[in-house]
Amino acid sequence: MNFPILSAIIFIPLIGALFILITGGNPKNVEKNSKNVAIFSSLANFLLSLFLWFVFDKNISDFQFVEEKKWIDGFINFQIGVDGISILFILLTTFITPICIFSGIQSIKFKIKEFLIAILVMETLMLGVFCSLDLVIFYLFFEGGLIPMFLIIGIWGGPKRVYSAFKFFLFTLLGSVLMLVAIITIYWLTGTTDVIKLLDTRIPSEYQYLLWLGFFTSFAVKMPMWPVHTWLPDAHVEAPTAGSVILAAILLKMAGYGFIRFSLGLFPVASDYFTPFVFTLSIIAIIYTSLVALMQEDMKKLIAYSSVAHMGFVTIGIFSLVKQGLEGSIIQMMSHGLVSAALFLCVGVVYDRYHSRMISSYGGIINIMPKYAFVFMIFTLAALGLPGTSGFVGEFLVLVGVFQKNIIVAVLASLGIIFAAAYMLWLYRRVIFGRLTNSEIKDMKDLNNIELYIFASLVFLILFFGFYPEPLLNTLDVSINNLIENYNTNLNFHIAKSNN
Repeated sequence: MNFPILSAIIFIPLIGALFILITGGNPKNVEKNSKNVAIFSSLANFLLSLFLWFVFDKNISDFQFVEEKKWIDGFINFQIGVDGISILFILLTTFITPICIFSGIQSIKFKIKEFLIAILVMETLMLGVFCSLDLVIFYLFFEGGLIPMFLIIGIWGGPKRVYSAFKFFLFTLLGSVLMLVAIITIYWLTGTTDVIKLLDTRIPSEYQYLLWLGFFTSFAVKMPMWPVHTWLPDAHVEAPTAGSVILAAILLKMAGYGFIRFSLGLFPVASDYFTPFVFTLSIIAIIYTSLVALMQEDMKKLIAYSSVAHMGFVTIGIFSLVKQGLEGSIIQMMSHGLVSAALFLCVGVVYDRYHSRMISSYGGIINIMPKYAFVFMIFTLAALGLPGTSGFVGEFLVLVGVFQKNIIVAVLASLGIIFAAAYMLWLYRRVIFGRLTNSEIKDMKDLNNIELYIFASLVFLILFFGFYPEPLLNTLDVSINNLIENYNTNLNFHIAKSNN
């Protein structure tokens, strides 16, 4: 295509943010125009990304729609492109962003113009991560996302928003310093930061271990993996609903994408060596954080800890290096993006009406909000992996893949499904069923039209991909096969070299 479609997808939200920034005049008109621009630019970007998916050739493993521009005297190239893996994350990002904007319009009561700018800038930076084909450009987009998220938590968050915002910023920034050192080392070793060239370059095995750890530190914090997960519950609790949705649905997936693209693609020897280490951390995350979630009294904290457990399934699937495991990990990330977004939106609905996230504040909501109770049920069942929902497809494929690699890990990981059923069903039972004892919530209104449209779109996708995951699997198939083939080829090359 002559049209730079990827550049358009990345920068349309930024252009929308600039339009909002220069909007002036009457405060009411400014607010109205800002909302209209944000909605239009985000929806237009989603439609453009859908068009990209339709014209994407699913039978080619190479990167497509590649754009390259020289930058800094050719030292760094602004190079972008997509394959069957990254295009799904682009679709997830452009789908979730309009939902965040509609949610923000409903719940944010001050500085709405600035909030919408932060959301749109955030979208540009997240899309840049999934399109980048240069390590330095990837790093700039990856770290740039910290700034708008820091502001979203710190300005529009809860009572402890400043503490949570700084904890989030410092954890993720410090974790990424080692990745920057690793990128500089890769340039020193190979003379390039071009991802396409690097995937065909066999980095010496003696350097791979430290380089892998440099990238792992950054991705482990962002994922987050146990024991560097402690920033996530605080960030979720204090963030506004839209901030929690972006954080859970997309930001965590940037780390999973990084593991697949760079840890496996560039460092096969180190990935093979550290696989037991990743499995161990992932199993601890699944079991430990599930038990912690079971004891939570704050709905947001419970869902936040469940996210850490679900990301444990993702890392196990990625490092199983089996086709089903890898495909399952990506579908699990897609599903978690939808389900976690829906669950945080469900918490936001009752919080906007009663201003409490505590489970004990509710009970018997089905008597006054039957529509809310129905959609919350769908999302609860998806979170625990009920067959017929997208959550089942991802977890099932991950377990099938890991079973081929390590039976013990597969058995221990399956405990997470049991724990998920425990904490999610107990949450639903306490909030939705029982007697309506709190007289102060009796006047809460059921879902309005905007909330119904948002939840209907999420229910549709969760059930559609639960019954028919074929579109996702078809998109991934060739790229995953190519990834595994290159991984095995490079690994065997280094093993043969070391034996000689």
